[in-house]
Amino acid sequence: MSLLQVNNLVVEFPNRRGTLRALDGISFDIAPGEILGVVGESGAGKSLTGASIIGLLEPPGRVASGEIVLEGRPIHKLPPEQMRRVRGRQIGAIFQDPLTSLNPLYSVGRQLIETITTHLPVSAAEARERAIGLLRDTGIPAAEQRIDHYPHQFSGGMRQRVVIALALAAEPRLIVADEPTTALDVSIQAQVINLLEDLQAKMGLTYLFIAHDLSVVEHISNRVAVMYLGRVVEIAPSRELYTHPKHPYTEALLSAVPIPDPKAKKKRIVLTGDVPNPVNRPTGCHFHPRCPKATERCKVEEPVLKNVGTQHQAACHLND
Repeated sequence: MSLLQVNNLVVEFPNRRGTLRALDGISFDIAPGEILGVVGESGAGKSLTGASIIGLLEPPGRVASGEIVLEGRPIHKLPPEQMRRVRGRQIGAIFQDPLTSLNPLYSVGRQLIETITTHLPVSAAEARERAIGLLRDTGIPAAEQRIDHYPHQFSGGMRQRVVIALALAAEPRLIVADEPTTALDVSIQAQVINLLEDLQAKMGLTYLFIAHDLSVVEHISNRVAVMYLGRVVEIAPSRELYTHPKHPYTEALLSAVPIPDPKAKKKRIVLTGDVPNPVNRPTGCHFHPRCPKATERCKVEEPVLKNVGTQHQAACHLND
């Protein structure tokens, strides 16, 4: 049984000119203990997917149709108060900028303890001990003293470790990690990725890992979903997708990943133009104006996501 199922999810933003469809019928599932990576250019809908799952859509954004099912329970229409209980207890969140998750006026200990006592039946003293343990587990040195420090007293990398501790505070099974290493320098990025992997193995966590860095996603993910203009255009096991991509957009993204070997030759696929405006989506395949392999069929007929292998799906007419 899947821990999370997203079925034909449509997210819309009504405005004076009409309705912008930001997510256009996306579907995927995540098994317990799995890491699903989500990649794509800016504007593809990656972060919006994460925000929809954790119930943090910015108004007037709304789930227009489809469903989000967590452990067999639909959560996309829960009232805000019920969703707040799900967020934290069942779903943890790690964001790109740790300062958006931490209140600068409260010590990190107070924030951790409040989260723990809100969701778990423990005393304040027990919550403090758990908070110290979480800081220790996430690599904060001298956790017994640092628990009473404020966010500004931590470096960027250490703040992100505090945010990870906060995400784990109420023992959720699913973690939505939205660009969790983007704001950090390269050496710190590697430390945080290793930490996330260690915690996943130790606690049996499940991750939805959103990123634009394909090298990081390849390293950490079991499966990868590629998004373009609010749709999933390809999804497959990580190794399969990186070695045998079945969508021209995925091929172009992978061609831009640097190769460590300076002698290795790699053909770069350069895409022309920008991601189209979701208000005026191209007809047929939304990628066809930028696709070097587009045919006349691509301009008029919209491809659907379908099996192109045992665990491999792609939305491209070239696979027919």
